[in-house]
Amino acid sequence: MKKIVWAVTALILALSPAAAQKYEGVIDRSVALVGNDIVMLSEIEAEAQMMRARGLTVDKTARCEILENMLVSKLFLTQAKLDSLTVNDAQVSASLDQRVNEIMSTLGGEQKMEEYFGKPVYKLRQEWRQTLNDQSLIQEMQRNVASNTPKLTPRDIKKYCEETPAEDLPMVSTKYRIRQIGIYPDREAAELAVKERLVNLRERIVNGEKFSTLARLYSQDPGSLSKGGELGMASRAIFWPAFSDAAMSLKVGQVSQVVETPDGFHIIQLIEREGDMFNARHILIKPQYTSEDRERAFHKLDSIRNLVLADTLSFFDAARAYSEEKHSATNGGLMADEYTGSSYFEKDQLKPNDYNVLRNMQEGDISEPFESLDNEGRNGNTIYKILYLEKILPAHVANYQDDYSILIDEVNNKNAMKAIEDFIVEKQKSTYIVIDPLFQGCEFQRKGWIK
Repeated sequence: MKKIVWAVTALILALSPAAAQKYEGVIDRSVALVGNDIVMLSEIEAEAQMMRARGLTVDKTARCEILENMLVSKLFLTQAKLDSLTVNDAQVSASLDQRVNEIMSTLGGEQKMEEYFGKPVYKLRQEWRQTLNDQSLIQEMQRNVASNTPKLTPRDIKKYCEETPAEDLPMVSTKYRIRQIGIYPDREAAELAVKERLVNLRERIVNGEKFSTLARLYSQDPGSLSKGGELGMASRAIFWPAFSDAAMSLKVGQVSQVVETPDGFHIIQLIEREGDMFNARHILIKPQYTSEDRERAFHKLDSIRNLVLADTLSFFDAARAYSEEKHSATNGGLMADEYTGSSYFEKDQLKPNDYNVLRNMQEGDISEPFESLDNEGRNGNTIYKILYLEKILPAHVANYQDDYSILIDEVNNKNAMKAIEDFIVEKQKSTYIVIDPLFQGCEFQRKGWIK
C-alpha cells in the first residue's frame, strides 16, 4: 500500500549519533582526525549496527572498512569547504522532510520519535540537516572531480576496443525490439461491480459490523489484511494523494465513501490523526474480469492478427487503428522504455507474461493473444495483447559498431573512478591525518592513511 519502502531502522542509525550512544560498554572518543574534521567511535559503531540490521557480520575488518570510508568522505568534505561549494538548500530540505516522515511512520508518530531519540523534533531536524548538508557537499565534490576528465572522441572509443581484451569488455545482454496491440477488458463494468461491493460493505460497517473483521474477509491488500486493514501511524506523504486526502478529511471512527487510487478501490476508516500523520484501516478491492471479457478481447485480437498475417494490414497501421495501449499506439505499437526512450528491452525489463511469450518467438513472428499487465499504477492493469517481435539483438561482447553508447559510458565511468582515486591519493599526501592506535593495525584498502 505504501508508495515508499525504506530500511528505516538503518536510516535512523545512520542519522543519529545518539543511537550509537546506546551501546553498552562503548565509551565514545575521537578515533581519527582529517584536517579539521573528527571521526568519532560512536559514528563507526552506528554504522556497524546498521550493517548488523542488514544481516551482515561485523568484525574488526568491517570496522576498518567503515573507518576508511569515513576518512574518504572527510577528504571530499574538506576540499568542498576549501572550494566554497554550496549546498542545494531546497534539495536538502526535501530530503530531510522525506526522512523525518519515514522515521515517524516507522516509530509511530512525532511523540514516539522524540521518546526514541530523547530529543525534540526541532533538535533532530537541526542535527539531520547538518548530516544531509555534508552529504550534499561530498556528492557535489565527487561530481566535480569525476567530471574533470578529458572529453572522449570516437577515436578514443575505437582505440579502447582494440586495446582491451575481449574478456574485459562489457557483455551486452539479449535485447528485443517489440510492437504490441493491447485491448482492455470492460473496465467500466468491472469497476462498477467493485464500487457496488464496497458500498455494500460500508453499509454493513455503518450498521454495526466491525471494519477489521470485514477487512480480513474481503480486502486484497496483503500488507494490512492480517491486521484487519490497519496501516499504522504514517505520514500522508507516503500514500497516494487521493487516499491521504480522503483519510485526513474523516473524523475518528468515520468511514469514507469509495476512494479510487492506482491500486484499486478503497473504503477507509480513520483511527487516529496527528498533524500530517494518520493511522487508518482500509479495505482494498481490485476490479475483476470475467471469462467473457477475455474471450471478447481474444476474438478481436485474433481477427487483427489474421489481417496482418494475410498482408491486408501492417502491424504498424493495425496498432494505430485498434490498440488501446495509449503509450505505444501512436508509434505503431512500438514499445519504448518510459525513462530512457530506448526501444530495446532486456529480459528483466519486460513483464513476466510478455517474456514467457516472447522467448519462443523468432524475428517477424506475431504471437497468439495472451493476458498481461500494462504499466499503469503500482502493479499494472489487466490487458490482453498480441506481440510482434521486430528485432532480436543476441547477447554479445560490446563492439564499436553496435554498442558505441554502452562503450562510451563504460570508458567515462572508468575515467571518473580513476579521477576520484587519484584525488584521494593526492589529498592523503597533503592533508593532516591522524589515526588512533585502536585502528592502526587495520589493513586499509589504500596506503597512506597512517603516516
